[in-house]
Amino acid sequence: MASKNPRILIVTPEITYLPEGMGNLAGKMSAKAGGMADVSASLTAALYQLGADVHVALPHYRRMFHIETAQLVSEELRKYKHHLSDERIHLAEDRCFYYRDTVYDRGDGNLKLALAFQREVINNIIPRVEPDLIHCNDWMTGLIPAAARRMGIPCLFTVHNIHTQKLTLAHAEDAGIDCAEFWQHLYYSYPPYDYYESRNNNAIDLQASGCFAAHFINTVSPTFLQEIVNGWHDFVPDSIRNEMRSKYNAGCAEGILNAPDSADNPATDEKIPFQYGPDTHWEAKRKNKLALQHALGLDENPDAPLFFWPSRLDPVQKGPQLLTDIIYRFLDKYHDRGAQLAIIANGPYQQPFWDIQSFHGIGNRLAVHNFDGRLSQLGFAASDFTLMPSLFEPCGLPQMQAPIYGSLAIAHNTGGLHDTVEPLDWHASRGNGFRFDTYDSGGLMWAMEQAMEFHAQGREVREREVGRIMSESVKRFNHHECAKEYIKLYEKMLDRPLVRNEAK
Repeated sequence: MASKNPRILIVTPEITYLPEGMGNLAGKMSAKAGGMADVSASLTAALYQLGADVHVALPHYRRMFHIETAQLVSEELRKYKHHLSDERIHLAEDRCFYYRDTVYDRGDGNLKLALAFQREVINNIIPRVEPDLIHCNDWMTGLIPAAARRMGIPCLFTVHNIHTQKLTLAHAEDAGIDCAEFWQHLYYSYPPYDYYESRNNNAIDLQASGCFAAHFINTVSPTFLQEIVNGWHDFVPDSIRNEMRSKYNAGCAEGILNAPDSADNPATDEKIPFQYGPDTHWEAKRKNKLALQHALGLDENPDAPLFFWPSRLDPVQKGPQLLTDIIYRFLDKYHDRGAQLAIIANGPYQQPFWDIQSFHGIGNRLAVHNFDGRLSQLGFAASDFTLMPSLFEPCGLPQMQAPIYGSLAIAHNTGGLHDTVEPLDWHASRGNGFRFDTYDSGGLMWAMEQAMEFHAQGREVREREVGRIMSESVKRFNHHECAKEYIKLYEKMLDRPLVRNEAK
């Protein structure tokens, strides 16, 4: 008997967790590369807890799921396969997924993975699930909206990053996907004359195809969507921009803000030595600061203004070159107040910071350390300020995680940073950080000096404001709020509730 509630199929190449009760193997399913995994997990959990008929399709990463079928005896294997077929978790089977340690390759293997995943979703999972709505994520699912449109199934396509891959119809068909069924709904390098003319030479853009074929799209922050539509950021390909603009002008595009991992809470975080909440942050953060200073070889001073860099050191997007331009001058200017910078991140721009540290002999004020998950969590808990001077930011998570830990963000006014960082006015108890408009080292210097002015306020003001910001951030930056927006969008697309009243 068909379900009374609309059936939702979430198609994602990565997920952090699946809710208990959704399947016997739910506790084993975790494969994460970025924020997509967190959003997919939280949305699935929220829908499941609501009582919605939610299903998930993801690659069968046997090694990452800690499932080695070769070690199972016949009876165990029979039960294992029964579990997979009897639940709401639908795993795309292909040998290319089984022995992987990471979701994505560094080289050219990602397209092969994407095609294997989409082949299984289109050929096997969609016919088995018979969904009323399909939710796809990024270019690795870019062919599925076209197939869904051919089948008459509404499809939401979420753009997490402006990355894409291109291939021909022949390439996709060689991978087992019958594109002849839906080739008219794909986005090509030039307008196709017919199927045969385009099959071998007219390349398909997967991200643009997802946007073109989907019934509705969303980005992971409202402002980033506006920036693309308004023609900002010359790195966005015209194909993707034009399709997103078309959807926006048709009223079929929204921005829904991501949220940090639900485990990112200083009151429960086991990675930090001293846990705390909004009412107990003052002394605990001082103790955490001493712990981080000791670990990094910085001067051990709980009163020192400590700035933290949490993001990869990528000069194309994240803006570390703005900081190298000014960091010695800044630390020298505030030498008497003991200002410090802790960098816990990898990336191509790490060496310039080492050079500055070595040349000026300021290892006690400037620390540079490779990324380490536990040390990074301590960075949020110990620091007073977190640096996010990105040139562009589809969403960004550190600037949301930081204020939950009582570390105020210093951010460039762009994309998801604009949506999450509001200028602090401690006199009126408004705002949560420091934002600069002009993307250059002078803009960053100005914002860091504003932060130092706040740090110069007495304990009463700082303790009050940081506690307020922590409380507000926990309520605002969480997956429950994020999931509510997706659910509203699903119901808008379906023109009916996900859960009927009598089913609740």
